[in-house]
Amino acid sequence: MEYVPAKTIVTKAKDTSWFGIDYNMNIYRGCCHGCIYCDSRSDCYQIDNFDTVRAKEDALRIIRDDLRRKVKLGVVGTGSMSDPYNPFEGEMQLTRHALELIDAFGFGVAIATKSTLMMRDMDILESIKEHSPVLCKVTITTADDALSKKVEPHVACSSERFAMLDALGSHGIYAGILLMPVLPFLEDSEENVLAIVRRAHEAGARFIYPAFGMTLRNNQREWYFDKLNEIFPGQNLPEQYIKRYGNRYECHSPRARTLWNKFTQECAKYGILYDMKDITHSYKKNYEVTQLSMFD
Repeated sequence: MEYVPAKTIVTKAKDTSWFGIDYNMNIYRGCCHGCIYCDSRSDCYQIDNFDTVRAKEDALRIIRDDLRRKVKLGVVGTGSMSDPYNPFEGEMQLTRHALELIDAFGFGVAIATKSTLMMRDMDILESIKEHSPVLCKVTITTADDALSKKVEPHVACSSERFAMLDALGSHGIYAGILLMPVLPFLEDSEENVLAIVRRAHEAGARFIYPAFGMTLRNNQREWYFDKLNEIFPGQNLPEQYIKRYGNRYECHSPRARTLWNKFTQECAKYGILYDMKDITHSYKKNYEVTQLSMFD
């Protein structure tokens, strides 16, 4: 494991509209899940050798000091730049101990991951939810395990992630799906999207937040196209992307409007939330009532 210096780790969120997150926390740099679509590989983030995972030096002390200095409690988000549950976390337990600090200082947490290693920390998540909001966002982009292993080769397949959602819900943890990205020409079929909604319902997911398309920019674009040629030889997928999107950053699915209509209808059928404001209100509402009651 390599280490990189850091002065601060828990930083104030510039925009709290993203799931109501007040602070961001990234303990690791880089990721070895190997997802072919990861935007964090882009040049703008300046992460050299992105597939090499590095931990921030003296992370737990810095996190402790950061939390102690905060004058306002809130929700700490993790997983925005690299998965907090990479394989090294199994031994290092930096994310686990950071959650213990979040619990001790009375903060809430919002986690984004593809890894079933999060199940290890169920006890701490249950402890945090006794006093603060807990939100678990599990990325699932395809209902097909074979396809998920191609586009996300070094992480739990989709069926394992659905099983994790079921387990989280059975422990009273507020959990749902990040349906993003939905890769054009690979995952943007009605069959795939509706299958994810149905399996989410079966797993007890509370929400699905979608993006019917993906982003591509310098470095990531070239990496993605190389991987498409490697994994799907003879299908000329990069040529389809170039023809439709050129060098555009946002690559919306050609079927986005139809998918959105079908998706929202199916979510309504099962009572699954999909609007950001509704999701944020839902996972925080019991804590807002509790806090207000203190002043009655």
